[in-house]
Amino acid sequence: EATGFGALYFVESMLKDLNTDIKGKTIAISGFGNVAWGAAKKATELGGKVVTLSGPDGYIYDPAGLNDEKIEYMLELRASGNDIVAPYADKFPGSTFFAGRKPWEQKVDICLPCATQNEVSEADAKMIVDNKVMMVAEVSNMGCTAEAIDYFISNKLPYAPGKAVNAGGVGVSGLEMSQNSLRLSWTFEEVDERLHNIMVNIYKNAADAAERYGMKGNLVAGANIAGFEKIASAMMSQGVV
Repeated sequence: EATGFGALYFVESMLKDLNTDIKGKTIAISGFGNVAWGAAKKATELGGKVVTLSGPDGYIYDPAGLNDEKIEYMLELRASGNDIVAPYADKFPGSTFFAGRKPWEQKVDICLPCATQNEVSEADAKMIVDNKVMMVAEVSNMGCTAEAIDYFISNKLPYAPGKAVNAGGVGVSGLEMSQNSLRLSWTFEEVDERLHNIMVNIYKNAADAAERYGMKGNLVAGANIAGFEKIASAMMSQGVV
């Protein structure tokens, strides 16, 4: 769950800078695996309303929003090995299955790609902008095409790249390595708190870097610059350059 949880902590930070929070916001999520499950679980815990999930066969729209039972059913769907989400609509009345389509056509507040590479095309980006979505945060690796990202930025839609948003998985791997090396055993709550701090700092570093270089709000540039500066500083400190 680290990747999905961390992504929502990043989204919280984005919303805070927009002078709002996640409570009551409708959220479109793609995928139904571990990452999507973690994102849906944490979004719901924080007061958001997740209304979609998707698979290779299409997507589910559930206007009532996912609850604990529905979120856990995502794991059953994944464990079945069938790689489909259509059965969700049969199990939960009120939800609708859209075969061969993507969840980005729904009018929501937040879009969170959580499935595959290049799952958001330029055409999808145009739908998202037309639907007046508040923000897009890429939880999957390279979830948006380059054209989609350019469209978001040119239309001033807050967008955050996966290299920053989904860093929680790697961050918690680092915490596991620390525990192993130091022969420590942290509780779930301690690890979650450290993950939260990691993600808030990643957002802050990216946002600050973008502003320092005259590109306020451009988290793509900010994440790239902050990452480069960190590596460059380490290389200089070690005498590599």
